[in-house]
Amino acid sequence: MDAMDDQTRLADFDGYLRAKEPGMREKAYAWKTAIGLQKVDGLTPSGYLIETARRNIEGEISLAESRALVTDYHKAKKRARGDAADRLAEADLVSQHITEVLSESSFTFSPEELVSIHRRLFEGVFAFAGRIRDYDITKAEWVLKGDTVHYGAAYRLLETLAFDFGQERAFSYMGLSETEIVRHVSRFVSNLWQIHAFGEGNTRTVGVFTIKYLRTLGFDVNNDVFAENAWYFRNALVRANYTNVPKGIEETTVYLEKFFRNLLLGERNVLQSRYLVVGGWRGRENADDPTSNPASNPTSNVGRGLVLSAQVKRLLAVMEGEMSRIALMRALGLKDRVTFTGSYLAPALKVGLVEMTQPGSPRSPTQRYRLTALGVSQRGG
Repeated sequence: MDAMDDQTRLADFDGYLRAKEPGMREKAYAWKTAIGLQKVDGLTPSGYLIETARRNIEGEISLAESRALVTDYHKAKKRARGDAADRLAEADLVSQHITEVLSESSFTFSPEELVSIHRRLFEGVFAFAGRIRDYDITKAEWVLKGDTVHYGAAYRLLETLAFDFGQERAFSYMGLSETEIVRHVSRFVSNLWQIHAFGEGNTRTVGVFTIKYLRTLGFDVNNDVFAENAWYFRNALVRANYTNVPKGIEETTVYLEKFFRNLLLGERNVLQSRYLVVGGWRGRENADDPTSNPASNPTSNVGRGLVLSAQVKRLLAVMEGEMSRIALMRALGLKDRVTFTGSYLAPALKVGLVEMTQPGSPRSPTQRYRLTALGVSQRGG
């Protein structure tokens, strides 16, 4: 069977989502979410996958049987392999794998769980499934008009993951308002995605991890927000991690918060990627949001292609050895701590130009900052 139209494909499961049988609803949710998430990489599952999913939802076959059917289907097509066939196989196999993971209640909040999810989702699809990348990447983003987010530096990915998970584990949601909860969830997920721990498949992995994590916090996320807005989800993550001072663009979670308000609070905010395009949307107002397949570009030379703001360049220029926050502000002639942190220090830390001497205790009064090897290479560049 050939690939199906996006709206037809997703609408196929709406009747099951309204079914009285809880088991049927849960299976339909898992399949619809799994299929919808393929849109973040411009992928469309085959009609065969849709029919196999339907048979599983209706109880005709088990997930194990659907996996065997989908796997055998693409093994039979292996001789005709080409880019289109490979992408179709990826869409089908990863949809199957996501459904399996979302159908399980087991979950551990840890970097190891994130890695495990990536391995399970892309087993048999990517040779590097479940492996932390060891090279730096850039991605030309449609919503940024070809520019890239500065993703986590390869040499410190494990350290950055450990830090973010540690911060979240120590955080308490008790007593927070709905707005505060949504804002914090948005920032945590945004930071986790920005690390981009894997060569490919990061958004789908973070999406699945997020759903399972939110469930452990007691949230009911068995709706179609992820399924129908996966492309918006990715672009909102991009905007949450993109700053371009010369162009007057600052990273913001406002778009991501709209997504999570719909997911967690049942709101109906309009989620359209055209409104996230930097500089404004130039297409027809009634046009559908275009999709893209932002390919990773490995960078063999660490730091190649970095576009540094004037503030970050100034910070690198004044750094000598290990310096405290106060010493750095004096060297820069700054008195406002918020400006220093937001425009100078945070951006430099994010892309790995500067590092903490005590990364495990970011608020320590004896904290110092120093240039990394990447920072030294970019100094004066």
